[in-house]
Formats: sequence, structure tokens, C-alpha cells
Amino acid sequence: MLFWLTELSDGGDVFNLFRYITFRAGGAFFTALIFGFIFGRPLINLLRIKQGRGQPIRHDGPEGHLAKAGTPTMGGLLILSALVVATLLWARLDNPYVIMVLFVTLGFGAIGFADDYAKVSKHNTDGVSGKIRFGLGLIIAAIAGVWAAWYHPDALSNQLAMPFFKNTLLNLSIFFVPFTMIVIVGSANAVNLTDGLDGLAIMPVMIAAGALGVIAYAVGRVDFTEYLDVHYVPGTGEIFVFTSALIGGGLGFLWYNAPPAAVFMGDTGSLALGGALGAIAVATKHEIVLAIVGGLFVVEALSVIIQVLYFKRTGKRVFLMAPIHHHYEKKGWAEPQIVIRFWIISLVLALIGLATLKVR
Repeated sequence: MLFWLTELSDGGDVFNLFRYITFRAGGAFFTALIFGFIFGRPLINLLRIKQGRGQPIRHDGPEGHLAKAGTPTMGGLLILSALVVATLLWARLDNPYVIMVLFVTLGFGAIGFADDYAKVSKHNTDGVSGKIRFGLGLIIAAIAGVWAAWYHPDALSNQLAMPFFKNTLLNLSIFFVPFTMIVIVGSANAVNLTDGLDGLAIMPVMIAAGALGVIAYAVGRVDFTEYLDVHYVPGTGEIFVFTSALIGGGLGFLWYNAPPAAVFMGDTGSLALGGALGAIAVATKHEIVLAIVGGLFVVEALSVIIQVLYFKRTGKRVFLMAPIHHHYEKKGWAEPQIVIRFWIISLVLALIGLATLKVR
């Protein structure tokens, strides 16, 4: 919205600053961060009043989680509110990629909100049917896939870019949209599975968003893409404003989600943020790199898949409990120890993902 102030500029005044993505990204970050600090506590108090007994705790989970009974959920509302306000204020709203990512984020956020609401209102861990959540997610992801294919340059439309190789594209043709559905829905559910300990999911999400934001800014500039030998996707640089807002809102949320958490993110936040990461990867043609940058989420999801398949086949378990962060809880690791070590892993994976920009 503030970008339109550039129409008042003569090229040498303060309004000219709003032309620069980096300036507006900084504005989006601080707007979302301040929003989180201001509205965090009032929102938590409201959620505590409305939800009463808070998020239901699974009795078959780690014993230490029973002490968290009564903690309100739906804290993702704080992140999403800060993110949307900052993005609408600082990003160019005529940019199709920003609108696509916002659409996916809010769409998955709505699914998560419905699931969280069902859990707290019935006070059980069932929520909305998994089939319904999955089906709605596929519809949102399909729309995003068609959207991306429509706005990508002709040379990149329906193509899959291969990291580590110069100018290498794989033509997915009619399979591009189904592929994007897998990427976005898979990313949303992988982040959702990771959200099981205080602060565990939000920091890796911010780290991954930061890496993808840098990638979006780079592939949206023709000079950078020529130097790095990556595919130029005009317009994606504006996503950097969105990711900056996400990081600001995430930090504001982490202030209250740090152990012991005063509020849980809930599916409202985890599904929305996971979907956002997938949508950004699709928009920037870096779907495969997302699997590196978000490698922690991939491992968490795989641990569940492996556990379920192996148990059905043999009646035995590979892990003491899945997702894998619960496995380490069962082994006696303290919650902060798991969280910080997983943060470190996320940071290393993000740096490896960024390295793919130059390793060609």
C-alpha cells in the first residue's frame, strides 16, 4: 500500500525510498514485530478466556506435556495478523506472487483455525477430519499451482528447475499442478507435525523463510540471476517483503511461545506457515531447494511415515514415538535441548540451501 507513495516522489525525496524492496522489507519486519509485541498479551488473555481449559493434551504423549494443560492455542492468529497487516502495508499489492502466497497462507490458516476450534470446543484431540483438511488443502494448492503457471514467464511455466545444474529444466507439463499440490500440502503438514514443543516450529520456519526470502529477492533481479546462473523470475523479489513480515511476526510470537509457552501456535499457525513456505518455493521455482532449506520438516514428516508403515507391517516401532522430536523426549533429552539443537540443524540446512544459488 505504501508503495503508492512513490507517485509523490520527484526522485530525490523521502518518498523515493518506497521504491526499494529492501527498505519496504525492513518496514514490514518492524511493523509485524511491533504488532506482535503490542497485541500478543491481549490476544493470549482473550484466548485463555474463550478456550477455558486450553488445548487438549494427548494422554499417550510424553508425560512432561501434561503440565502444559490449560495453555491456550490458536496463537497462529497473532502471527497471521501481524503478517497480513505488514504485508498489505508494505508490499506491492499488484504483484501476483505476493497475492498467491497470501492466498495460500490465509487458506491454510482457515483450515487450521477450523481444526483448532473443533478441538477446543469439544475438548479432544480429534478436530476436523483429516480427509477434509487434506482435501481442502489440495484445492488451495491446486489454485496456487495454476496461478503460478499462469504468471511464470513462458520459458519457465510448468517447468521444474534443478539445483546444482545450470539452465536445467524438467518439463512437467500437465503434472506441474499436481506437483505443486504435493509441495504445498506436504510443506504445510510437515510444519504442522514439527509443532510439538515450545518454540520448536516457529524458529525453523523463520530460518527457512529468511533463506527463501533471499532466494526470492535474488531470482527477481536480472543482474543477480546472470551472476548466479539461476533462472530469472520477474516479480518474485517482492516476496522478500512478505518473508520479512513473517520473520517479524514470528519473533513477536516467539516472545510468548518461548518455554514455558504462554500460548501454542496451533494448526492455525503451523498449517498457514508451512503452506506459505511451499507457495514461495513454487513461485520462485525452488521447490527442490525447499526440501533442503526445510530439511528438518522433511525429517519430522518422514519419521511419522516410517513409523506408521513399519508398525502396520511388523507391529513394531522404529522410534519410541513419532514425530522424531518425541523420540528424543522419550530418550530423556530435555525439551530446551531438543529445541535448540533442532534450531541449529535448521540453520545449517538453510545455509546449504542458499549455497545452491552459487554451486552450479
